Amino acid sequence: MNEKIKKTQELFEPKKYILDNIKKEMACVIVGQDNLVDRLIVALLTQGHILLESVPGLAKTTAVSTLAKILNLDFQRIQFTPDLLPSDLIGSRIFNPQNNSFYVKKGPIFSNFILADEINRSPAKVQSALLEAMQEGQVTIGEETFVLEKPFFVMATQNPIEQEGTYPLPEAQVDRFLLKTVIDYPSIAEELEIINRSEIGFKKDLQSNISKQDVASLQDICQQVYIDESIKKYIVDLVFASRQTSPELKNLIAYGASPRASIGLTQASKAIALLNNRAFVIPEDVKEIAMDILRHRIIATYEAEAEDISSEKIVKMLLESVKVP
Repeated sequence: MNEKIKKTQELFEPKKYILDNIKKEMACVIVGQDNLVDRLIVALLTQGHILLESVPGLAKTTAVSTLAKILNLDFQRIQFTPDLLPSDLIGSRIFNPQNNSFYVKKGPIFSNFILADEINRSPAKVQSALLEAMQEGQVTIGEETFVLEKPFFVMATQNPIEQEGTYPLPEAQVDRFLLKTVIDYPSIAEELEIINRSEIGFKKDLQSNISKQDVASLQDICQQVYIDESIKKYIVDLVFASRQTSPELKNLIAYGASPRASIGLTQASKAIALLNNRAFVIPEDVKEIAMDILRHRIIATYEAEAEDISSEKIVKMLLESVKVP
C-alpha cells in the first residue's frame, strides 16, 4: 500500500466514528434522503457550499439545522425576499449619538451554517453580498473587513416549479457553489414513516459531542486523501470534454465547465472516498459525484433546450463518452 495512503488511513481510522455518528443522528430526524445527507457531508468535508433544488417540504431546512446541532455549530436561516437588502444579510454601521461615532451591527451571515432559503427571490445586490462571504470567507461593512469564523457553510435552496418573482442566479454566483443537488420525493415506505412520526409528535434529543476541532481535523484529512495522476487526468478529460465537444455534443453545449469544476470534482471525490472508508480515490467516486459538480456549470444551447436535452443529460453523455482509467 502506498505510504501516503497508509498514513492518511491511520489518521482517519480514529476519526471515522464522527462520520458514522453524523449519519446515525441525521437518520433519527430525517427519514430517507440519504443522498441529501451524503452531499451535505461532502460540502462540509471540502469546505464548500451547496445549492439545493426541490419543491417545498422535503426537509431541506430540517436537514441543515439538524446537522448544525449535531456539530454544535451556530445556525441561521435567512428567508430571501425581493425586498431584502444587503445590510439585512451582512449587517450595517449604526450611528451612536452619545459618543458621535459609528459602530458595526453584524448581520446573520456571521454564523457557521447559513440556510439561504429561496435564494433566487432576492435581487442581484443581495446575491453579490453573499458572494464575497462564500468566496473569500469574509464580509466588508463600510471600511471594515471581518473574517468569518470557520467552518462557514452556505446551503441555498431554490424552487424549480415557481418562477414568478424570482431573479435567476448569475453564473458567477452559481459557480461558487461546489455542489448543486436535486432532491427527489421520498418513497412510499419513507412517506408512511414521516406520517407516523408526525402523528406521535416525534422529537429526537440529539446526542453529540463533536467539536469544531473534530470538523477541522476531518477537513484536513480529506485534503490528504490520495488521488492518482490517472484519475486526475480522468477528471480533467471530463471537464475538457464539456468545452472541446465531440460532434454529437457540438450543438448542445453553449459554455463548458471552468477550472473551478476540475478543482471541485477533485475535492468532492476525496470526500466520497472518505464516506466509503477509503483514503484513496477510485474512478467510481468521481462518477458518483460528477453530476452534482457539473450540472450547474454546463450551459445548454437553445437547440438542446428545444430538444428537451438538459444539462443533466449532457453530463450523463460526457460520463459515457470519456474513457475511464
